[in-house]
Amino acid sequence: MANRLTNIVTGGGDKGETSLAMGNRVAKDCARIEAIGSIDELNSFIGLFLAAIDIEPELFGLFRSIQNDLFDLGGELAMPGHDIISAAHWQKLEKHAGELNAELPPLENFILPGGNEVVARCHVVRSIARRAERRLISLTHEDKVNHNSLVYLNRLSDLCFIVSRWLSLQTEQGEVLWQSSSSKPSL
Repeated sequence: MANRLTNIVTGGGDKGETSLAMGNRVAKDCARIEAIGSIDELNSFIGLFLAAIDIEPELFGLFRSIQNDLFDLGGELAMPGHDIISAAHWQKLEKHAGELNAELPPLENFILPGGNEVVARCHVVRSIARRAERRLISLTHEDKVNHNSLVYLNRLSDLCFIVSRWLSLQTEQGEVLWQSSSSKPSL
């Protein structure tokens, strides 16, 4: 593979602009760069989540595959008009979500993030996936966005919610259930 980046510190962004893949300069706070940044942050937090997984190699492999998909999604956003994410990408997530959800008891209450470290990290990934989805939706107000990419982020956050529940069950930590303020005894 050829070297793609030989000089990381260029100073080219010192005036608040950055380059897209085709070389055109844009503001670092424009909607497209906000979306790319959110995807990058999501990918980083998946790495942190994976660092805590010590069970289920298939789950590890799934999320490593998701990291590669997210890198492709970032590339797609850096090259407007070049779609990479397809329906097959989000259908894979939907399939895994359905399989894991089939192993879970019915959801009878809202769940708070937590229980143990790996479950909490999965909830962080879920919430960042939702933010990345919102950033991508914001971009749709200015420019065309691959619809499959929007669906992918939506399915990813759903999958993360299901995975957090599944991990709670596998690690026998139990889910942390929400308790309404009105149902708690006063202090």
